Amino acid sequence: MGYLSIVSTHAANGVAELHSSLLKSTLFKDFYELSPEKFQNKTNGITPRRWLLLCNPALFDLITSKIGEKWITNLSQLRKFVNDQQFVRDIQRVKLKNKQRLLTKFKDGYGLNINPASMFDVQIKRIHEYKRQLLNCLRVITLYNRIKDNTNIKTVPRTVIFGGKTAPGYLRAKLIIKLICNVGRIANKDSRIAEKIIRAADLSEQISLTGLEASGTSNMKMILNGALTIGTLDRANIEMDERVGRENVIIFDQIPDGYFSPEDPNLFAEIIKSLLDSNDQYMLLADYSEYIKAQDRADNLFKVK
Repeated sequence: MGYLSIVSTHAANGVAELHSSLLKSTLFKDFYELSPEKFQNKTNGITPRRWLLLCNPALFDLITSKIGEKWITNLSQLRKFVNDQQFVRDIQRVKLKNKQRLLTKFKDGYGLNINPASMFDVQIKRIHEYKRQLLNCLRVITLYNRIKDNTNIKTVPRTVIFGGKTAPGYLRAKLIIKLICNVGRIANKDSRIAEKIIRAADLSEQISLTGLEASGTSNMKMILNGALTIGTLDRANIEMDERVGRENVIIFDQIPDGYFSPEDPNLFAEIIKSLLDSNDQYMLLADYSEYIKAQDRADNLFKVK
């Protein structure tokens, strides 16, 4: 189908610069050599009207009060305020109010009492092995074990939020969802609500395996609303990194005893087998150590914000 599309169309594009270059150098290399003029790049995007003006009216009002309404189609106007400490503090106050609104939803809907001063650590995207929610879940288990083993440990308080769905027949992804829910239930429950979560997020998890993600947009939605990005150097993350500077993102690369399912100790055996007995296709264990180090850096940045 892909070959037919290339032959029959006047133009073909990837959805991020890296994705487009891979189409030309690997997947459709022969077609590119025959008709290089057909191949373009169109990086996926989001509209600030939807994901800031409508999603986060308080932040929109703050920015508009500073520079007027024309910035909504020209975000580069905000660069001159990077070192305006009062403006940055005002943005932090808006973020805190958004977090408090989200916590009201969590309290009313789920009976959860959450610290609004905690780091809201968010991964909301389709559940898939290459998007590596399992890596994030392993990190949550690591933090839980650190606290459990040393109650006097000084840690940055975190509220970890997963959101997403998967195909009905994707059994391993369903099992990952089950593990996340069980870890949340044992460690202290988890929750989700898309738009309100996006504007309240402090840390945006963009940890898909390098080369397998074309170009999602959740990274754009959360960075637009003031979240720090932690992720792999892939897809639109590369272009975001180029725009905001490496110092403003965190880049990294590189359950068996039934504790989280006491009623069914073998429930997650298939996940353990996929990690230990396979070739680690999605490099969860290969990247685990670097991911934990990157998360520790996020802790340190949150302390001094």
